[in-house]
Amino acid sequence: MTIHEYATTLTWSGSTGVGYEAYDRTHRVEPHGAAAITMSSDPAFRGDPAYANPEQLLLAAASSCQLLSFLAVAARARIDVVAYADEATAIMPEDDGPIQITEIVLRPRITVRGDTTRIPRLVEIAHKECFIAKSLTVRMRIDPVTETA
Repeated sequence: MTIHEYATTLTWSGSTGVGYEAYDRTHRVEPHGAAAITMSSDPAFRGDPAYANPEQLLLAAASSCQLLSFLAVAARARIDVVAYADEATAIMPEDDGPIQITEIVLRPRITVRGDTTRIPRLVEIAHKECFIAKSLTVRMRIDPVTETA
C-alpha cells in the first residue's frame, strides 16, 4: 500500500494581549515544496480581505480536486477537454447551530471537442473519485454546463 503524506508549516506572530477585537489574524502557510500563502480569517471574523481565508481554500481544494479528477476521467474516456472554468460557492450559515460550511456548489463550465453527451456521467464519476470530496462531510452539488469547442 502506498501512503501519501502532505505537510505544511503555519506561522503567526502578534499579540492577543490587545484583545479579541484587535489582534492580527494574518498568518502564513507554507505547503512543503510549494509557494507560501499569506492568509487571514474571513472579514466577517475580523480578517484582512486582502488575503485568502481557510473557507475559501477549502472551497478551492474541492473545486481543484473535481477539476483534476474530471480531467483524468475524461482522458481515460478519450474525451478531449479544452477548457474548464468553475464558479464555486460555499455556504456557511451563522445561526443557532454550530458554524460550519453546510453546502458546496461547483458550477463547472466544460468545453470539449466533439460530443458532450457523456460529460454529465463523467462529472459524476469524477466526483466519486475526488479525494477531497470523499474526505468532506459537507453536502456537495455539481451543476455542470457543457459546450462544444
